Amino acid sequence: MKREIVFDRYAIFATGGKQYQAIEGKTVAIEKLEAKEGSNVTFDEVLLRKQSPEKIELGQPFVTTPVTATIVKHMRGPKIIAFKFKRRKSYKRKVGHRQPITVVRIVSI
Repeated sequence: MKREIVFDRYAIFATGGKQYQAIEGKTVAIEKLEAKEGSNVTFDEVLLRKQSPEKIELGQPFVTTPVTATIVKHMRGPKIIAFKFKRRKSYKRKVGHRQPITVVRIVSI
């Protein structure tokens, strides 16, 4: 038997060219922000807010109230390896990359 996780309250916000789901108390790893650890940030580009199963607020293009979060830490993501190879030409190139990320804890939606 599968368990479904039902979130009554959540919001969808955009930052760094990507969209994330915000649930109060949850931590989210997003693109790097230029702010100190422990400081509060607000995300104004809120696309959707669900308060209850009957009450869903859609932005036109954005919802008026922002999502607030606290920065937990700055870190680097997992290593991504780009490997180029051409057969019979003795051409190989290996490049690694680690994207800087910021971990935030959602305070309020």
